[in-house]
Amino acid sequence: MSNYIDPRGAAAFRFIRSSFADGVAELVYAFDQGPELVERITFPGAPAIPEGRAEAFSSALRLLHLVAGVSYYKAGIPSRIEVQGWEPDADTAVLLDALYLHGLAEFAYRNKLDLRGRVNFPANGARPAPAPAIGLPERSLLPIGGGKDSVVAVEAVKSTGADATAVWVGNSPLIATCAERTGLSMLNITRELAPGLFELNRLGAWNGHIPVTAINSAILVLAAILYGYDSIVFANERSASVATLEYEGQEVNHQWSKGFGFEKSFHDYLHTHVARDLNYCSLLRPYSELAVTSAFARLGTPYFDVFSSCNRNFRILGPKPADRWCGQCPKCHFVFLALAPFVAKQRLLSIFGRNLLDDEEQVAGFDALLEFQDHKPFECVGEGAEARAAMYALSQRPEWQEDALIVRFRRDVLPQLNVEELALEPWLLPGASHLVPQRLIGALDALG
Repeated sequence: MSNYIDPRGAAAFRFIRSSFADGVAELVYAFDQGPELVERITFPGAPAIPEGRAEAFSSALRLLHLVAGVSYYKAGIPSRIEVQGWEPDADTAVLLDALYLHGLAEFAYRNKLDLRGRVNFPANGARPAPAPAIGLPERSLLPIGGGKDSVVAVEAVKSTGADATAVWVGNSPLIATCAERTGLSMLNITRELAPGLFELNRLGAWNGHIPVTAINSAILVLAAILYGYDSIVFANERSASVATLEYEGQEVNHQWSKGFGFEKSFHDYLHTHVARDLNYCSLLRPYSELAVTSAFARLGTPYFDVFSSCNRNFRILGPKPADRWCGQCPKCHFVFLALAPFVAKQRLLSIFGRNLLDDEEQVAGFDALLEFQDHKPFECVGEGAEARAAMYALSQRPEWQEDALIVRFRRDVLPQLNVEELALEPWLLPGASHLVPQRLIGALDALG
């Protein structure tokens, strides 16, 4: 790229400007005085910004610019952050400091970096007037990821008759097929990362995991104001709040921006800084992964032939599996294990096209899920304790007892566990914490 500046040697990361015209949001960044990195997000059929929502829309666009910048900041992680044209208030700086520090914790761990004390957004110290209600219609955006969780949330909302739209960011045909199966109206927003970022990566910039759910959340805030929705309803369950591991005194959570801590902070920020009547929540927050897979199994077969949680389907670059399940990654391992107690064995094998629990080459992958001789994978999977409960449940069922990994579990793993802690039933009970607005409580009740 012309005028290339090595981001690792840059003194500052700069938020240059953001704009919106003809349904396209442009977000512009740079390292020092290097070339601009321009990201574009397209909102199809975008109407004119409705009267009375312009100020909220401007606030949401500034927020999106700051949140999406994490994709680019990580290329160099300079110690100075500059926001041109305006200066965030203290609350905004606190939100962004936490997002960049914790949302990039896995990236830092894998690259042997420490971002503590390095991420420091500028703040002017002033507090803006509280955001007013802007008259958003009572309807919901339901993000679709192509997997079981979002399907369960969609069907729960549908059961109440609430007005809702299935929405996704990106161009995945798999997600589009799953969204179409819901029968809801659909909204597909496209995100085009700055081409210069891939060039920076090719030339040796820092690279790694980012908090993509936070970025998609900020995109959907803009969509909610633009098209008119009063709630953004994700499908993140409670295990997302549990750290993957702890490293040098800091929790490292692959799912940090899916956790309740981020959800609460983002929800509160929207109410005070964007629009008081815009709600952000996760419908599945009170439930474990096992409770969600149980609910998914109860839906029957409508989604069995279209859903996939295999993340290799959603790579930006690199090969994708020939079918919907690669059978090798932690997501395939966990979804297979979590569904097994609730779906007839032959039906489960027909979904995946193979028996992952009868393949001795998969031992290491399942050990990680069980947190046996390894930590939980850096993936969106459930807690080690619930994986152990699922494996124990299968070990007690005749149809699974001869499979290689079940035999190995009974022989090598089970003797080291407390059987009293392996019951499946407690994982099916809801917890208490959630931010679901009152008008959608019926959807929450439908999950019980």
